[in-house]
Amino acid sequence: MTTVELKLSLPDQLAEEARAAGLLTSETVEALLKVALRAKRAQAFFEAADAFAAAQLPPMSMQEIQAEVDAARRERREKNADRR
Repeated sequence: MTTVELKLSLPDQLAEEARAAGLLTSETVEALLKVALRAKRAQAFFEAADAFAAAQLPPMSMQEIQAEVDAARRERREKNADRR
């Protein structure tokens, strides 16, 4: 667990409403950060998917797909062998 201290400058009314709603607790800020990170990852995923779709790459044959899978498996095996 890491302790992070935040200092926020908020408009008075917003700060009071957030405090009254219990939103300025560690647990709530943690939950809000998790939601924000999930949204950011989803946005990055969709941006990557859009870029991939825009690239209009030719379809791969089953042999090409299998070669990519084999290469990924070989790379994973090599990395795991280095850990031993």
